[in-house]
Amino acid sequence: MANPYKIGDNCVACGLCMQACPTNCIAEGNPHVIDEAACVGCGLCAEACPVDAISQT
Repeated sequence: MANPYKIGDNCVACGLCMQACPTNCIAEGNPHVIDEAACVGCGLCAEACPVDAISQT
């Protein structure tokens, strides 16, 4: 599945999205990076983000 989510530059690297992701497809960074091949598009990462840095593409 193509990655339907993108992590923006306003990511504060808090790690909450990584904890929320059921497929562990988010890698640390600033901003964090979503592995497109592993993302299932559930949206839990976006829901967990306190600064709304994750948006649907």
